[in-house]
Amino acid sequence: MKDTGLHYDRYLREVIDFLEKDQHFREKLHNTDMEDIKQGKLAKELDFVGHHVRTKLDELKRQEVNRLRTLIKAKQDAEGGHEMNHKVLLKQFEYMNHMNPHTFEVEDLDKLIQSATNDLENYDKKRHEEFKRYEMMKEHERKEHLKNLDEEHRKDEEQHYEELRKKHADHPKINHPGSQDQLKEVWKESDGLDPNDFDPKTFFKLHDTNGDGYIDEQELEALFTKELEKMYRPNLDEDDMTEMEEERLRMREHVMNEVDTNKDRLVSLEEFLMSTNKKEFLEPDSWETLEQAPTYTDEEMKLFEEQLAQEESNLKQKNSDLQKQKEELERQQEKLNAQKAELQQVI
Repeated sequence: MKDTGLHYDRYLREVIDFLEKDQHFREKLHNTDMEDIKQGKLAKELDFVGHHVRTKLDELKRQEVNRLRTLIKAKQDAEGGHEMNHKVLLKQFEYMNHMNPHTFEVEDLDKLIQSATNDLENYDKKRHEEFKRYEMMKEHERKEHLKNLDEEHRKDEEQHYEELRKKHADHPKINHPGSQDQLKEVWKESDGLDPNDFDPKTFFKLHDTNGDGYIDEQELEALFTKELEKMYRPNLDEDDMTEMEEERLRMREHVMNEVDTNKDRLVSLEEFLMSTNKKEFLEPDSWETLEQAPTYTDEEMKLFEEQLAQEESNLKQKNSDLQKQKEELERQQEKLNAQKAELQQVI
């Protein structure tokens, strides 16, 4: 199981990895669809796993509870011992039954599955928002830079920016991610095979690199490297590697939405073969790249700049207040020094 990026990722992976060692649970896991998992049907199978597995899960839960308590204590100490917000505190324990810190029960597995499912579904949404902020900050800094230039240098800089933009847009055709054309190119360029001999089943087995019978998100993202190399080259001013990774994730998200019918964030052989019979696979639309798909609207940019201006104003006010406090402390120190000198003269 790959790193999910969740703050409880290690606990999640350890629980799932250990449960899969139980033959009964492993069979149920692979034969239960995602909707039934979400409804808690898989969690109920915990009652049938071996005693040694339950004992290990109890130990894992106790370790995780202790880890969270240590983190919360460290955060309180860092904030000067102030008590944390109660809702924030409970959010930290959302993926387990914290009322019972000693044993791992059906409710714990159900909460863990529900939390991981919801958090992973929100991952892409959060990533889109972070990237949008990155792009708006990039544009804001560019405009601020132009403001500080005289008319002649500003024109030169704008011309240079336009040249870089055109250079980046000048690239070979980008195949639609997950289409026959795109996969055939991987088959030819990466696998070294004849495109005329393309076979979806063989392709799937070649790119299921860990041999678990599924193409996961990382294995899927690796298929887009050739397409990304057409648009992005490291160390060139016109190519932003942060944007390249966003493009890779956009491609993965798109293919998963098209192919992953049971929404378990994995592509099975059956799902893959079904997708190769669709019109979208054989006759896809052209792919809209990042430079063709605006990341933010003018209204969002305006609001973002207003927020930055407010943050800057608040920071200036805070600095001004601190400066006044410093000056007042210096005056008091001077007064104390004068009183001390007078006292020494009297003595």
